[in-house]
Amino acid sequence: MVDLLVTYMEMIVPPSGDAFAAPAPGAMVAHETLDIDGYVSLYRAVGEPVQWDQRLRMGSGELERLLALASTHILRVDGEAAGLCEFNGVGQADVELTYFGLIPRFQGRKLGPFLLDRSLRAAWSHRPERLWLHTDTYDHPGAQEVYRRAGFKPYAQRMETFPD
Repeated sequence: MVDLLVTYMEMIVPPSGDAFAAPAPGAMVAHETLDIDGYVSLYRAVGEPVQWDQRLRMGSGELERLLALASTHILRVDGEAAGLCEFNGVGQADVELTYFGLIPRFQGRKLGPFLLDRSLRAAWSHRPERLWLHTDTYDHPGAQEVYRRAGFKPYAQRMETFPD
């Protein structure tokens, strides 16, 4: 078991101003439904450095059912999958941002804020009352700042124990 500091953040108003422009030629974000193999491959590429493993412990049937309910936005650069932003509960009052990240080699190019902005705007188009997320000690060191700049504000923080 491992203890992690978990920070809960929420966004109660949609992003204001113009949508972020693509920071690189060939960068685009779109809602996509990947097949299981494509999803797991991208999830691993994004999540291994920050120890994502929840989806990897699921059986294919369980993962397929979960992904049918999720709303996943994929960042592509020149057609190559570079990151993902996944929500649960789109169309409901509370929407959870469950996964967000880039493959490490795409980090540091302003692609993360672009992916997040475009994905948040898509989620807010369904008129939820709030979007929320949690981030923890293992996440990228700059994650909370990216979320704050996007409009999220912390509302709770606590130590939680997870399987190692």
